[in-house]
Amino acid sequence: MSCCTTNRDGANPVSMAVEPQRGVGVAAERVMFRGGRSFVGTDKPELPQDGEGPRRSVNLAPFWLDATTVTNARFAAFVAETGYVSEAERFGWSPVFRGLLGPEAPPPSATTTPWWVKVDGAYWAEPEGPGSTIEGREDHPVVQVSWADARAFAAWCGGRLPTEAEWEHAARGGLADPRFPWGDDEPDDQTVFANIWQGQFPHTNLLTDGYMGPSPVKAFPANGAGLYGMSGNVWEWTADTFRVRSLSRQAKERNETARRIGEKVLKGGSFLCHISYCYRYRIAARSALTADSSASNTGFRVAYDGDA
Repeated sequence: MSCCTTNRDGANPVSMAVEPQRGVGVAAERVMFRGGRSFVGTDKPELPQDGEGPRRSVNLAPFWLDATTVTNARFAAFVAETGYVSEAERFGWSPVFRGLLGPEAPPPSATTTPWWVKVDGAYWAEPEGPGSTIEGREDHPVVQVSWADARAFAAWCGGRLPTEAEWEHAARGGLADPRFPWGDDEPDDQTVFANIWQGQFPHTNLLTDGYMGPSPVKAFPANGAGLYGMSGNVWEWTADTFRVRSLSRQAKERNETARRIGEKVLKGGSFLCHISYCYRYRIAARSALTADSSASNTGFRVAYDGDA
């Protein structure tokens, strides 16, 4: 099937293609973007310290983007075929959101962010640590994956990570300049558009959306281009090194730190985002994480060059 939606900002429209399944590691659906004039960022940043602005014009080559983030099933197929060992496995631990550990969670530490727990043995196949499993979560996004893990998977299936500009262009789904992938309507604790936090973070989750942690990749409606989960659920790695575009001394120092420690740009926010704490499920919002990091709320989707 195919569809087309007009991009009112003057950039070329998008075309959706649902391709035949060619193998267990290949996404059944990916969206074609014709490329052309687009933009990245915003002139109305909510968190200017994150480098959300200014809005900048870009020219994009044609590209494809997976309709969903990579699932546990797809990543398991990759590991089964290649024997790949993730960075979390090599390090021997990964951060786990405390709310996913239940009453067995250790008490908060005074020296770390209290809603994260360093769990020995946590990795993509046991995302909450030894004894946990992805069984029954095959259609959930793979988590506990680093930037290198994501790049390795993408190369295996003939793709790559998207750039930040490609990601934002795709997230708009043909709309001129929406705040969110679905438009400008603001979610709240009763109105659900995506898997984000409802309630008082981090103490009370009302679970209005039905999920304490990640949800299935198609749990919420797609945007106008047919892409699912571009807001909330899990953060998505991009190809770009984190950088704040400003001539200020603070920005220059921030950029040097990002370059030195190897921070990459993530987009989309996660199930832990709430307007009162992490208002980063907007399209222009962004975050930074060192490339070797992994967590309960970090995943990715695959892009492909236009002729792929």
